[in-house]
Amino acid sequence: MNQRANKDTAEHRAKNALFSAAVSLFAEKGYASTSVREIVALAGVTKPVLYYYFESKEGLFRAILDWAAEQQQILLTTVLDTPGTALQRMIRLYGLIQEGVIENGNLFKLIHNLVFGPPQGAPAYDVEQYHRRMVEAIKLIYLKGLDQGEVIEADPDEVAMLLLGLTDFCFHLYHVNPESFDPAQPERLLRLAFRGLSDGNGGS
Repeated sequence: MNQRANKDTAEHRAKNALFSAAVSLFAEKGYASTSVREIVALAGVTKPVLYYYFESKEGLFRAILDWAAEQQQILLTTVLDTPGTALQRMIRLYGLIQEGVIENGNLFKLIHNLVFGPPQGAPAYDVEQYHRRMVEAIKLIYLKGLDQGEVIEADPDEVAMLLLGLTDFCFHLYHVNPESFDPAQPERLLRLAFRGLSDGNGGS
């Protein structure tokens, strides 16, 4: 039993080390400029270990982005299942994402660079899925608020664009210059936006 537990622990550590090393290097150098040799050297494992768990550099790359997509879905489900007003849910959503960005800065940088940076020679991957899920979640938050009489009726897509634009801009500021970032500003901006959306209906 102990041997099995030790093996599971070793496998978990090896996979985590490869994940962490690959995310760091992909974020810093881009996909094409990162070699398998660099990944395994930083992870402290051998090439056969990477090939055993992920088959290739591309397999590891896709596993990282798939994991990010799963974590995003868990986060969005948590927010949508949380009681509160639309504004409270949006503040909760931003807060959880911000925690994730701080905790997994290199992963955020990796995805940010894939979406907004120059071509990296990375394999084709639907990075737009992250954006689509966010839009749909924000629309659901807004529509729930509309049902509860908290906000005025508007085009849900435009509401999602407004709110996502605010939060994305804040994440961009944090990404560019985290030292001068004001962590309280996103909530202030969301409250300001909801003043217009509530039109006297409340929802704070």
